[in-house]
Amino acid sequence: MPSWGAALALLLAAFALLCLLALRLRRPGRRAVGARTLPGARREDHGEEVDGGGPAGQFSDGREPLPGGCRLICKPSALAQCLLRALRRSAALEPGPRPWLSGPHLQTLCHFVLPVGPGSELAREYLQLADDGLVALDWVVGPVARGRRATNAGGLPAVLLVIPNAWGRLTRNVLGLCLLALERGYYPVIFHRRGHHGCPLVSPRLQPFGDPSDLKEAITYIRFRHPAAPLFAVSEGSGSALLLSYLGECGSSSYVTGAACISPVLRCREWFEAGLPWPYERGFLLHQKVALSRYATALEDTVDTRKLFRSRSLREFEETLFCHTKSFPISWDTYWDHNDPLRDVDEAAVPVLCVCSADDPVCGPPNHVLPTELFHSNPYFFLLLSRHGGHCGFLRQEPLPAWSHEVTLEYFRALTDFFRTEERMKGLSRRRASFLAGRRRWATLPKREVSPSSSLEEIFSWKRSYTR
Repeated sequence: MPSWGAALALLLAAFALLCLLALRLRRPGRRAVGARTLPGARREDHGEEVDGGGPAGQFSDGREPLPGGCRLICKPSALAQCLLRALRRSAALEPGPRPWLSGPHLQTLCHFVLPVGPGSELAREYLQLADDGLVALDWVVGPVARGRRATNAGGLPAVLLVIPNAWGRLTRNVLGLCLLALERGYYPVIFHRRGHHGCPLVSPRLQPFGDPSDLKEAITYIRFRHPAAPLFAVSEGSGSALLLSYLGECGSSSYVTGAACISPVLRCREWFEAGLPWPYERGFLLHQKVALSRYATALEDTVDTRKLFRSRSLREFEETLFCHTKSFPISWDTYWDHNDPLRDVDEAAVPVLCVCSADDPVCGPPNHVLPTELFHSNPYFFLLLSRHGGHCGFLRQEPLPAWSHEVTLEYFRALTDFFRTEERMKGLSRRRASFLAGRRRWATLPKREVSPSSSLEEIFSWKRSYTR
């Protein structure tokens, strides 16, 4: 009898073939439910060109262009200027020969369907949580390339926390990012939720879409293991809801130095309600059903498993699993009041780079799904919008890694240099302020007054004094 892994691989391969046949005809863009049209946005949602007035055309007004047709959308600041200079020097954004799989659907399917290549060495740790649940941490320990570069001046490697998508599938791009980061001197670790990627589900409780409580405990443990190392975080696709929820809830007390989200889903509720193109909707739904089927007996006391495994959409699946529970049912509105990743976004105090594509077939056109007002008003959020890349694809000619990986690590490097320069300037300012304060104190000391009748002999004469 074949294992679950083999059966899932066969199902995904069949799904890929169906997708390639179904997506040959271009599907018109969809409008997210409740999303407003931005001023100057075109009604045609199926354009691809940024400069040609397509879905990303409204972002070009007043913005500095970058190599490869990319654009950086953000609020002007010193950090934004530093990041802009780093991106202009980036070789990853330089336009090169487009690969044969440059189409958005092919880039997306290659990312999700192709198996993870061999060669990586992972050391797994299981972390028991406060409610006796388990999450898994996969530390990427090899292969270690020669000439490994340190990420900071002290030579101590920074920790890179990687959060996969919310469906629990470890993609080849996630592992490729970890291997590239390991080569660049980082210490990568992959966070797996309860019941995901071989992590056993020891209690009948799964992690909701935007609940960062498990992630908080995992980051606290990572901080305990590496107290002096800087911590950076990267999320992929729908996993960005977890990272953004953590940054919003923790605010300035977060242990993270910098974060990046690759193809994030930002308007999550509208995304669920509008639905995905049917090949992706069916594929993600099938993957979740297969992954949870092994825990069907354990979940019977919590949810209606019969209705759960007969769900026909991602919204129905999510609503049955987390809203229509037998012990504590809640409404769909209440669920998103507690799980919307942008509910506390104003409290976030960590720089966040969002790498998005204008031809993303999973998230949809950017003028409908990206909250541009967030990037224009919040100095901590930066949007790097490209013309092509699909959903979490951003592939280049082999054997080069995805250019989103290169840009993400260069962004972390720019953050490190910027913060180091700021600390040095603050140190100089403090020393200068201390020096000036000392001079002011010296100038305000009371001076000895000498009467005009005093002679030079009285002024300079020394008299012995005795003390007992």
